[in-house]
Amino acid sequence: MSPGAHESPPPGIAALRLDGAGGATAVDATEAARPEVPAWIHIDFANAQAADWAWEQSGLDPAVVGPMLDMESRPRAMQHGNGVLMMLRGVNLNPGARLEDMISLRIWLEPGRVITAARRQLRSVSEVRQSIDQGSGPESPALLVLELIDRLNRYIAEATEQIEQNIDAAEEEVQRGGGAARNSAFNRLRRQTAQVRRYLMPQREALDRLARFADTPFSAAEMIEVREQLNRLTLSLEDLDLVRERALVAQEELLNLLAHEQNSRMLLLSIVAAIFLPLSFLTGLFGMNVAGLPGLEFEGSFWVIALFMAVLAIAILYVFRRKHWL
Repeated sequence: MSPGAHESPPPGIAALRLDGAGGATAVDATEAARPEVPAWIHIDFANAQAADWAWEQSGLDPAVVGPMLDMESRPRAMQHGNGVLMMLRGVNLNPGARLEDMISLRIWLEPGRVITAARRQLRSVSEVRQSIDQGSGPESPALLVLELIDRLNRYIAEATEQIEQNIDAAEEEVQRGGGAARNSAFNRLRRQTAQVRRYLMPQREALDRLARFADTPFSAAEMIEVREQLNRLTLSLEDLDLVRERALVAQEELLNLLAHEQNSRMLLLSIVAAIFLPLSFLTGLFGMNVAGLPGLEFEGSFWVIALFMAVLAIAILYVFRRKHWL
């Protein structure tokens, strides 16, 4: 703890004073809130005390605190005074969670200070904190924001690759005629892709808008990195679009295979019915218990009728074969 700090940050708040060399020192949240101290403050706004600190002691304009602590948010970027507010999303990599249940990360960057806020644990934030603890983290608040965006995009790309691997496996199952033909995974993959794209489309717009801002805390070289991160996110979105199209085409192919199998079964049943329909007619005709039926007095009549029915069945099969119905 730094010499001027006399108390720990409130629950739900982690405050670090950056040393400019990749490391940091834990400080009191009030000290970190001073604009002359290069600092990173992370707020768990699910904690009531942390939320109260943001409203009352952070020194932020209420027009910034409100969106940062809003329970529902949409990815976007806006300028306010000499700072930039970013609302971004990261894939959910927590144990037992669905990756499409994306976690919101709110970032306020001003000269010399960055404040982040999240309601759930986000791996990107944890990894940046670990790199700082190891002395190899970002050297300034602006670089810290770029590092966060880079890690968000990295895990988005990994999630996209995982979805692609899942659809590859589902397509192979269809080609092998395995379980996917009976229990298709394509609907689930399409829903998963749609849910991820729901946030990544506005996130791309947010990064695009951020890259167009003038007079921001980012330097010219850092703005080039912002544009590079925009390009990486665009590539991930294009991959997701391709996954969605592949899932749609594969599902149509699956439906065609299922329809073909059903038609084959119906054809077989129709052939069996066509063969036995005349045979059933003959057995019904000669099975009538009425006087005057031919062959009643002839002992070999049964074998004659049986032979005639066999020849008839063979003739029907031959006709089907010639017409390529069988």
